[in-house]
Amino acid sequence: MTTERIVVVGGGMVAHRFTEALRARDAEGRFSVEVLAEEPRAPYDRVALTSYFKGASPEDLHLGDPALWHDPLVTLHRDTRATGIDRDRQVVEVEGGREFGYDHLVLATGSYAWTPPTAGSELPGVFVYRTLDDVAALRHYVQERREKLGRTVRGAVIGGGLLGLEAAGALQELGATSTVIQFADRLMNLQVDEGGGEALKRLIENLGVTVRCSTATQEIKAGKDGHVGSLLFADGAEQLCDVVVFATGVRPRDELGKESGLEMGARGGVVVDDTCLTADPAVSAIGEVACIQGACIGLIAPGNTMAEIAVDRLLGGASTFPGADTAAKLKLLGVDVASFGDAFATTPGALEMVYADPVNGVYKKLVLTDDASTLLGGILVGDASAYASLRPMVGAHLPGDPAGWLLPEGAIERPNVDLPDEAGVCSCNNVSAGSIRGAVNDHDCHDLGAVKACTKAGTSCGSCLPLVKKIMATELEKSGIEVSNALCEHFSISRAQLFNAIKVSELTTFTEIIDRFGTGRGCDICKPTVGSILASLYNEHVLAGDRAALQDTNDRVMANMQKDGTYSVVPRIPGGEITPEGLITIGEVARDFGLYTKITGGQRIDMFGARLEELPKIWKRLVDEGFESGHAYGKSLRTVKSCVGSTWCRYGVQDSVGMAIALELRYRGLRSPHKLKLGVSGCARECAEARGKDVGVIATDNGWNVYVGGNGGFTPVHAQLLVEDVSDEEVFRVIDRYLMYYIRTADRLQRTAPWQQDHEGGLDRIREIVVDDSLGLGEELDAHMSRHIDTYEDEWKAVLSDPVRLRQFASFVNAPDQPDPSLAYVEQRGQRRPATPAERENGPVLIAPTTLEVRS
Repeated sequence: MTTERIVVVGGGMVAHRFTEALRARDAEGRFSVEVLAEEPRAPYDRVALTSYFKGASPEDLHLGDPALWHDPLVTLHRDTRATGIDRDRQVVEVEGGREFGYDHLVLATGSYAWTPPTAGSELPGVFVYRTLDDVAALRHYVQERREKLGRTVRGAVIGGGLLGLEAAGALQELGATSTVIQFADRLMNLQVDEGGGEALKRLIENLGVTVRCSTATQEIKAGKDGHVGSLLFADGAEQLCDVVVFATGVRPRDELGKESGLEMGARGGVVVDDTCLTADPAVSAIGEVACIQGACIGLIAPGNTMAEIAVDRLLGGASTFPGADTAAKLKLLGVDVASFGDAFATTPGALEMVYADPVNGVYKKLVLTDDASTLLGGILVGDASAYASLRPMVGAHLPGDPAGWLLPEGAIERPNVDLPDEAGVCSCNNVSAGSIRGAVNDHDCHDLGAVKACTKAGTSCGSCLPLVKKIMATELEKSGIEVSNALCEHFSISRAQLFNAIKVSELTTFTEIIDRFGTGRGCDICKPTVGSILASLYNEHVLAGDRAALQDTNDRVMANMQKDGTYSVVPRIPGGEITPEGLITIGEVARDFGLYTKITGGQRIDMFGARLEELPKIWKRLVDEGFESGHAYGKSLRTVKSCVGSTWCRYGVQDSVGMAIALELRYRGLRSPHKLKLGVSGCARECAEARGKDVGVIATDNGWNVYVGGNGGFTPVHAQLLVEDVSDEEVFRVIDRYLMYYIRTADRLQRTAPWQQDHEGGLDRIREIVVDDSLGLGEELDAHMSRHIDTYEDEWKAVLSDPVRLRQFASFVNAPDQPDPSLAYVEQRGQRRPATPAERENGPVLIAPTTLEVRS
């Protein structure tokens, strides 16, 4: 069969989606595709550019399955810049004089970073933030300037939108200071209103970024060496800076369309109809270069929709562009921001329902019809956990009290929402609730992986996955198909059921347990789970007996593996309280072993870069000085964070440090379904952020309030009040029972917040069980915790006294003290960090792992 030739000009995300979709649907092989990519690499995820500064390589950002580019009907031409289109001859001209003939042309050239005309913008040290080459150049420049100046580089970002805040985060990752200069009166003015902008500003400033709104940059002035030296503002103010990043918006790359005589939009872009066709039936335009329904849209979700429509039309379909979903959910500098629907309440008669908590940095707004029954849009800043459920309900009746979506978790019951089929669930890939139901009911997709593969829902940003999973489970239940809670293919029962089975049978080895309750030889899911259960029940060393083979890498070596294959060492520092002698010991250990040190968010000191064979030597130095394992590697208690409380603070009403130390020493080493974090605040000012922890204890004039079920992470949840005004002894008793009940009944890797939410009867029922002892389990839970406390042993110290266990800490079997020769480092801010692949090839400074001395 003779194939029709498709030429795609552009090698970005939308070009990738078009090519991937065409090959997936063109089963007969009617079309061959040639992709002309201007960059020297395959299409990559521009949305995740900032991860490049956290160690991600260009390859890590590549989109989709690499096998696409080995398809015989697909050819990717890298480093190929199109210079013209001859529509009469139907050819695309590229640099070097080569031509590509086409039967159908798809323009997917995207956009470029626009910079306003500003004096000094040509100076060395001025960058844009758009491509991998842009961010690589920025990184190199910042590192170079830091070495030359001998101090922290001062960065400035002009533009306070999505891209500007990402660029500010990138500068922080590079160790530079960062100031965001925004011409508008608030950050992200196209997505959030005044209240949301103010909340966002506070959150961003709390992270160390300076924000200047309502500020116009007049000139970029040179320093003494001719590089960027300062910014001059329209109000006459001046700010010193060493590097400037423009993030002031994008413009469509429409020059090929313009020069070939295609119609242009009023503000640029190649005009297309709702089928993504231009006036030339042999040319389509998709993504940011397309002016569709009168606008160019700079979001990936509408671009993907256009790519799918163009494919459908080529294959004889009748799909049309439904309009742009401009909803956005992002995590900028670790801050959740979401905006959807009519966020600014432009609909006549619209009502705005607002919840603001400036102390915790939360701002939420719902826009409703004048009868408060239909959801029109919303803004979420600081806590966007409700976004996945709310966005698909835009234009639909919102059942129950709308306040349930705004108030903190547990303050009022959140309504259950049964989404209509037409409701969008995954905006990135334009997947509706009906499509997910169809995958479950019509295509026998009975697990999350199968639903994702069938529909593509959740395969981009992933924020919709909780909702996808919920819809899938609901459909399976409606069909009479049991939603399996099996731990894995080797155990047909849940983790909680397996915990009780092991407890009752008193089995102590994995072999006995799988012979009795499972099948086969186990896997990487059930083995660590059984190892954790055995540690929770019997509190024996994680490497005792046959348990070493059950553990994940981190537990097996009692340290956290880092990206270069070395490990971090975190000694326990209860309550964050440490003596000067202890600080000196940690400093000497880090210095002698050449470790990178950082104070963690849990009030401890983390030491990075330890080689496997060095771990016992480091532990011995620490153990000899009274330190023990901080269990930073385990699904167990991590830290108990504390303010100074009444010991020093004039506002403190209870000894929060003493309580934190008592709790940490009580629960250290306690293995659980997931990591545990606690916090203790000495007064209602909550400086220890206790309500963001699995268990939070907050002082009152009459004792302590205990909060439970708080989690950070992807979906932050505030802890809820369990008991109030209780004594020290009652604090211990309540937390003992809460934690033990959680350990016995939670699923594998389930944090306390979702466990609490999923528990039948919620927190009220849990309170009845652990506080009121409604099931008569109190004494048993107390005894279990007492056994844990009485049998605690430091895992590092136990290994040091066991020659058999020590043998596993060797880089090479035949050369136990030989360091891994592949380790390489660069110096950054006076410490060493792992060298990136590019630095390994080109970097002038490496630190040899054997001697720690710098070499050229």
